[in-house]
Amino acid sequence: MTAHLDHLVIAARTLEEGRAWLEGRLGVTMQAGGEHAAFGTHNLLLSLGPSAYLEVIAVNPAAPAPSRPRWFGLDTPDLTRKLDAGPALIHWVARTAQPPADALELSRGENRWALTVPPDGSLPLGGVAPSLIYWHTPPPPTRLPDAGVRLATLRLGTPEPQPLRQLLDQLGFVSEVEVQEAPSAELWAALEVAGERVEL
Repeated sequence: MTAHLDHLVIAARTLEEGRAWLEGRLGVTMQAGGEHAAFGTHNLLLSLGPSAYLEVIAVNPAAPAPSRPRWFGLDTPDLTRKLDAGPALIHWVARTAQPPADALELSRGENRWALTVPPDGSLPLGGVAPSLIYWHTPPPPTRLPDAGVRLATLRLGTPEPQPLRQLLDQLGFVSEVEVQEAPSAELWAALEVAGERVEL
C-alpha cells in the first residue's frame, strides 16, 4: 500500500466561524463543500495544490442528529472545549491506492469515497494518526480553483512517536510529515500563500 496526504481537517463550532478564522489568516476565499447526512456535518474546502486540500468542518445545526457518533471526534467534550477557544487543526487524512479495510462507503452528489471512521467517532491516536480515504471519483483538488496556498510543513506531536512512525511506514506513506515527541497529541501546519508563511 502507498499513501499520500489527502487533506487537513480544521474543526470549528460553526462553519461561519471557521470560514472567518481561516479566510482572515490566509486572505483567500473558501469554496463551498456540502453536507454529510450520515454525520450531521457540513464543510468548506480550500485547494492546497493539485493533490491536496483543506477542509473546515462543523456540526450542521440544520441537520437531524445522526444515528452514530459524528466523525472527527466532534461529539466529544474534549474537542468541544477546545473549539470554544476558536477553530483548530485537529486531524489529517491520507489517500490510499485501494479501499482501506473496514472503511465506510460514503457519497455526496457525484462524489464517492471510502473512509475509515472508528465506531465511536474518535480521532486515531488523538488525531495524529491519519484517517484513510480512497476516492472512487476524482478527489476535490482536481476540481477546486487554485488559491495559491501550499502546505509547507505538517508536524505531528505525540507522547509515543515511534509507533506513529511505524504506522506511516506500514502505510508506505510518501508525503512529507514530521513526527516528534510531545506531551500530548498535537498537530501543527505551516501554509505558504503570497510569499508569506501562516501557521495553523
